[in-house]
Amino acid sequence: MQEFKTALYKWYHLYQRYLPWRQTNDAYKIWISEIILQQTRVAQGTDYYHRFIERFPTVTDLASAHEDEVLKLWQGLGYYSRARNLHAAAKTIANNYSGIFPNKYETIIKLKGIGPYTAAAIASIAFSLPFATIDGNVYRVLSRYFGIATPIDSTQGKKEFTLLANEVLDKNAPGLHNQALMEFGALQCVPKSPKCFECPLHSSCHAFANDLVSNLPVKEKKTRQSLRYFYYYLLESGSTILMEKRTQNDIWKNLYQLPLLESDRELSDQEILNCEIPFLSRGKYNITAVSETRKHILSHRIIMARTIRAEISEESVISKALLRVNKKDISKFAVPRLVELFLKDYKLGE
Repeated sequence: MQEFKTALYKWYHLYQRYLPWRQTNDAYKIWISEIILQQTRVAQGTDYYHRFIERFPTVTDLASAHEDEVLKLWQGLGYYSRARNLHAAAKTIANNYSGIFPNKYETIIKLKGIGPYTAAAIASIAFSLPFATIDGNVYRVLSRYFGIATPIDSTQGKKEFTLLANEVLDKNAPGLHNQALMEFGALQCVPKSPKCFECPLHSSCHAFANDLVSNLPVKEKKTRQSLRYFYYYLLESGSTILMEKRTQNDIWKNLYQLPLLESDRELSDQEILNCEIPFLSRGKYNITAVSETRKHILSHRIIMARTIRAEISEESVISKALLRVNKKDISKFAVPRLVELFLKDYKLGE
């Protein structure tokens, strides 16, 4: 066990990346970085981190912001529930803890949007508390090095890896240990084609010795993706267009979009042209263009989307759920990446 840790820490001191959140023990900044880096590559997340810290330098600043502004700053990162939970947790800290980030694991994990991994990362890095972080990188390193074939997404696997991660953890330097282990998985013990002969752990690695590197870790479940059909309406009236806010408990909650008609099947061009625009109760309109289908892939969904562009008369009576937005103000609204791409196609919001 000590051989494993000694080689790991030596590697980390030599090869760790310079990352801004590693230059501080401020729990708030570490928290922001951890939430941003969930489902996000470091290269992309770094710019968002800098923008977030610049705009919201303290928990109180974030708590007092309007949710629309938080979502707009998050635009492009996806998984928008992260931003909504981040904002809600900031309000909790501001209201219940006088704006001071709590320094106990048991309190941290109760904050909205914070699970065992994030709580352990904050607790260990900011407060040197002995809690092991377990993410995809850690699962991979431990599975390969110790030769564990229990599926990492099974109940038994999660228990087994949690016990091992805490057994391996250096209780005297938990923050250093956790960061070293995660960085090793991110840079050295990568998912595909790792350079095992250059690895400082290869001489004692079970997977390397038994030619199992490509077989570990094991996952038992495959993500199923549902297919959805979105038809957005770009409805223009002079210098304005119509937009709506997604308020239902679905993807992109509280983001804005072009008025949407969702179908349970793909519609033909003729069906699209013959369909009455559902957002107008009265008024004339003229469909000027129908886009090609754009395929948008999310973790659990595949969205096939098209945009129907139409000019509507000024006297048109629109749904109360819609907003009239000046074209020059579109960029102020937080929209899903898919809608942003359609708006760029028509050079709107630029």
